[in-house]
Amino acid sequence: MSPLITGDLAATEADVSPATIRKWVQLGHLTAAGRQGRRSMYRLEDVFAAERSVRGARVTRP
Repeated sequence: MSPLITGDLAATEADVSPATIRKWVQLGHLTAAGRQGRRSMYRLEDVFAAERSVRGARVTRP
């Protein structure tokens, strides 16, 4: 079982803001793997999968 990290640490690892992590959860790209008190906890591999899913969906224009 992989260790769980906080939303703040997840944001740091994905180089996004904590608000972006919350938005990914709201949009269904990321699901909390557990809770520690009131804090949602995430698996790092799930955070990176959400990042790939969101950034891969963007269309870049020249």
